[in-house]
Amino acid sequence: MGPLVPDIISNELSLIIALLIGIAFGFLLEQAGFSSAKKLVGLFYGYDFTVLRVFFTAGITAMVGVVIFDHFHLIDMNVIYINPLFLWSAIVGGLIMGLGFVIGGYCPGTSICAAAIGKKDAMYFILGAAIGILGFIEGYPLLEDLYKSANFGMPQLVDTFNVPNAIFAFVFVMIAITAFALVVKIEQKRAGAPVCRMSTKYLASLAVISFVIGVSQVFLPSHEQHLQRIENMTDFSAYEFNEISTDELAIRILQKDKSLHFIAVDSLEQFKKFALPNAIHADYRNFIHREWEKVFRIENQMTIIYAEDEVTEKRAVLAARDVGFEDVYILKGGLKAFRKDILEFEMPNEPVDPALQDTYRFRIVAASQLPGIIDAAKPKAVEKIKPKRVLGGC
Repeated sequence: MGPLVPDIISNELSLIIALLIGIAFGFLLEQAGFSSAKKLVGLFYGYDFTVLRVFFTAGITAMVGVVIFDHFHLIDMNVIYINPLFLWSAIVGGLIMGLGFVIGGYCPGTSICAAAIGKKDAMYFILGAAIGILGFIEGYPLLEDLYKSANFGMPQLVDTFNVPNAIFAFVFVMIAITAFALVVKIEQKRAGAPVCRMSTKYLASLAVISFVIGVSQVFLPSHEQHLQRIENMTDFSAYEFNEISTDELAIRILQKDKSLHFIAVDSLEQFKKFALPNAIHADYRNFIHREWEKVFRIENQMTIIYAEDEVTEKRAVLAARDVGFEDVYILKGGLKAFRKDILEFEMPNEPVDPALQDTYRFRIVAASQLPGIIDAAKPKAVEKIKPKRVLGGC
């Protein structure tokens, strides 16, 4: 069980909530009949398919939920913990687990559920599991090579087979619907088997929902596809941007305006050469990571994304908007304009338009004072914001 909204809910409160969820989960397991060893092993003997239905339903619910949440940027897939695959230990462990399930009638979770309502066979099962765990711990030095062999890391189908998660979810739901229909047929033919009657309308509804989810991925691009489109953009006439002019920025820096918050989206090398006061460096492709929520959501701050050129700034702003950060400004003309208009300004030799005299006088003062202010507030180190994986799981 991973932390629940760690930026809002404390770790201590997360543990309490996790306990309550665990109690509710155990209650639902018991109500579904998972405290009965006979019902659990019925799947292996072909007379009760409750386990198949429950686990398929749980799997497709979680899978479809993750796909939808990911599309609308409500979760960050980069911080979801995936158990690493050690192939041989997974095979050996799966065989032991399956054999223990068939012989004992429980898996670890359901044994706790059954023991909680006083079933003695479940208590013996837990005792056996504890002895097995103790034996593994004591014998780990002998088993370590097997345990760590064939390390495949954290493979995903999207990488291995180049299949988008949404399409796999769509196919998996269709497989589940087919399995539900088949086991109903098997139960109907087997005398004395409990039959779960699933209406044609119910199956048709599930099929339609699954089809809509799969097709929607064709017309609703992912965040990565959005980024690809943004990175290739050169025409931004269809969008409006909040802008701050070079003169206004210079005035506010001279006044040491503490509400200014700068995010540099240029290359790291460029950032190390020159940075506006207390700026942080960012790769706008990573704005989806939840750590950026703290950066963009600070109250009473004016967030300014800047780069050498205005095109890069606009791309970064669109990437920020794509994940929900709307109130962001760009530096009009980029750093090139700021250097030309302010830092490297020189009074023109030709006669000056009277309307611009005050502006030019200000720029001369700013050109003499701003470099020292900017240098004094230069970031002493490059602040890196990296996503943190949330550990947890069953």
